[in-house]
Amino acid sequence: MSYASAGVGTPHHLAAELFKSRSGGLDIVHVPYKGGGPAAIAIIAGEAQMMFVSFAASLPHVYAKKLRALAVTGPERSPEVPQVPTMQEEGFPGFDVRAWFGVLAPAGTPQALIAKLNGDLIKVLAVPEVRDDLKKHGMDVTGSTPQAFAAHLKREKALWGEVIRNAGIKPEQY
Repeated sequence: MSYASAGVGTPHHLAAELFKSRSGGLDIVHVPYKGGGPAAIAIIAGEAQMMFVSFAASLPHVYAKKLRALAVTGPERSPEVPQVPTMQEEGFPGFDVRAWFGVLAPAGTPQALIAKLNGDLIKVLAVPEVRDDLKKHGMDVTGSTPQAFAAHLKREKALWGEVIRNAGIKPEQY
């Protein structure tokens, strides 16, 4: 069996490698494409059998019945496709792979400025129109503190560093 990805080292690739490592030896072969769109088309065309893909990018294909959603990678079912189970429900405890966005500032930025920027961002994320627009694109809106985000980054670095080392993933030369 093969799996498509948006390219070597992309979140799609890493999520599949995490799945592979937690499956107990599933033998699946990586087929990298030049982006998520071509990878999704490869699945539709039967060139590969599966892929991990962003929710926002896959929903139109799922609604059009060109792709079949097998599981969501977050800890809870999605309201957009409540019939689709989570990876955890499918027997992969602790499988929690979600795209996230954060705001970073240069090292040495004064704490007062960081606190103000964080407060302003939290206020913007609380605006109903902003939340609704982000949700339409398959995003869960959360805000946190700089300390919580730093802890999140530390966990992500540890997890994905291990996946990359164990899978022997090397950066591509362009």
